[in-house]
Amino acid sequence: MPAFPMTSPFLFRYLFSLASAGLLLTHAAITHAAAPAALTGNAEAGKAAFRKCASCHQVGPSARGGFGPKLTGVIGRKAGATTDFKYSAAMKNANIVWTEQNLAGFLKAPSDFIPGNNMRFWGIGNAQQVADLLAYLRTQ
Repeated sequence: MPAFPMTSPFLFRYLFSLASAGLLLTHAAITHAAAPAALTGNAEAGKAAFRKCASCHQVGPSARGGFGPKLTGVIGRKAGATTDFKYSAAMKNANIVWTEQNLAGFLKAPSDFIPGNNMRFWGIGNAQQVADLLAYLRTQ
């Protein structure tokens, strides 16, 4: 015989408390996973990684919008704010500022971060490469 009664109400409360604890642990794990320790980026490596962005985006003093908006001064700028590019409604209405954290989330999964945006890019799954790109963009 078990050490505790296995009546239906007791069993329900016991299993519910285990499930609740599991959900709390899952939430904590997700929260922790969503906020990894900040990586130190390398601007030179970021410049090399930017080559995959350069087919659509420009940086530097003479940068202008083309197939994508210019990224000079993107950190700290409101999304959809440059005047030399026609943004999607989703990007114009995103109402976010491009902080490094927001850019990292966008670079990881553009379609998930701002659903309905027009950027045709799957994203960058390598956190170090994202940190390197951000280090490079800080110099622009």
